[in-house]
Amino acid sequence: MKGRRSERRDLPRSAVVGTWGEERAAAFLKAAGFSIIGRNVRPNRRDEIDLVVRRGDTLVFVEVKTRRREDFGRPLSAIDARERHALNRAAAAFVRRAGYPRLYFRFDVVEVLGQPEEGEPLIRHVENAFPFEPRLRFSRQ
Repeated sequence: MKGRRSERRDLPRSAVVGTWGEERAAAFLKAAGFSIIGRNVRPNRRDEIDLVVRRGDTLVFVEVKTRRREDFGRPLSAIDARERHALNRAAAAFVRRAGYPRLYFRFDVVEVLGQPEEGEPLIRHVENAFPFEPRLRFSRQ
């Protein structure tokens, strides 16, 4: 089809690296005992959650940050207040659509350091990286 990007090599470099980082993060979490519920989940029209995973009675919304190196700080530091708000909004929409499951919820960040052509990356899992905004907290019903 004319005008459509159907092959990975046609994607911008940042998209290729981001997808690679998300694949590495998903494999890392699966090896750590998490079940992958969804990837690139869009519970509403404007927001996206990189990974939704579950282990036991905890549903985890995961933001994946992939960087080549840490010259300008840890990847976690790139998540500003605006992005945290968007992630909160997306997670709240996900929980509503799921019918308020009787689970605990949290936000984690997986930092992926490296590039696809460099072999295995350094991966760090930051659990409970930031809280739900108070106005979006849910009570267990």
